[in-house]
Amino acid sequence: MKKKVLLMGKSGSGKTSMRSIIFANYIARDTRRLGYTIDVEHSHVRFLGNLVLNLWDCGGQEAFMENYFASQRDHIFRNVEVLIYVFDVESRELEKDMHYYQSCLEAILQNSRDAKIFCLIHKMDLVQEGQRDAIFGDRELELKRRSLPLDITCFRTSIWDETLYKAWSSIVYSLIPNVRLLELHLSKFADILEADEVVLFERATFLVISHSTRTNYMDLHRFEKISNIIKQFKLSCTKSHSQFQSVEVRNSSFAAFIDVFTSNTYVMVIMSDPTIPSAATLVNIHNARKHFEQLDAGRVANGR
Repeated sequence: MKKKVLLMGKSGSGKTSMRSIIFANYIARDTRRLGYTIDVEHSHVRFLGNLVLNLWDCGGQEAFMENYFASQRDHIFRNVEVLIYVFDVESRELEKDMHYYQSCLEAILQNSRDAKIFCLIHKMDLVQEGQRDAIFGDRELELKRRSLPLDITCFRTSIWDETLYKAWSSIVYSLIPNVRLLELHLSKFADILEADEVVLFERATFLVISHSTRTNYMDLHRFEKISNIIKQFKLSCTKSHSQFQSVEVRNSSFAAFIDVFTSNTYVMVIMSDPTIPSAATLVNIHNARKHFEQLDAGRVANGR
């Protein structure tokens, strides 16, 4: 089951850097050596078994952009499931950016009217922290006004923090078939464990797929921070010729378990009851694997 995803935006907006971090295991500082994308780069990213993201990274130089809307219009914009348009927050050519963006929307309306549209206001780390909310809010309002009658979702992003994982987790979540069924079973699993929280991560990218939360937490970005930390740890293991399998973190207030779950996922379980031994939680995780493997296989089959 292939899902066509268009990644578009002006040259230098950061498209290839974010793609390389999420799907090719780059770390942020290493993206500086990446060159500009020439025309369209295709990649097929297997995600959750038979779900394959057919990612089209479209070069943003003016000659390429004009060509997309002229001679390649039907080829580029036909059968699109998701359009991701990246805006450099510090661009000095905002009106030109908007022109190309609205040209994309016109082509989507003609060729893929049901496509989901995400706008990423990128490089937010370059904006002073106290101004980020206001600048993002203004950009979001303007983009939503100019996108009518289409509905869009906006995210602020940076390759230097967890916001990139937040945006891409939400995008991929929108493509997973029957994700509500997965969440229902995850909630039952959390109840059986008496866990504060259970989170599923996709195995290769460590993007958040689903979660069940039974305790309120203040940090709204905790999942994406964990994605970022664990992915860096996995890369460190690889460089030292080790393989990341599982980790347990424990203090006087909680215990966190991250372990391989299904062939496509890792699971994180958060427990705050100090009377529950680690072995009991690990046994429950082990016993649930087969059920979630079957669920995953059935969910993919049903989504075809």
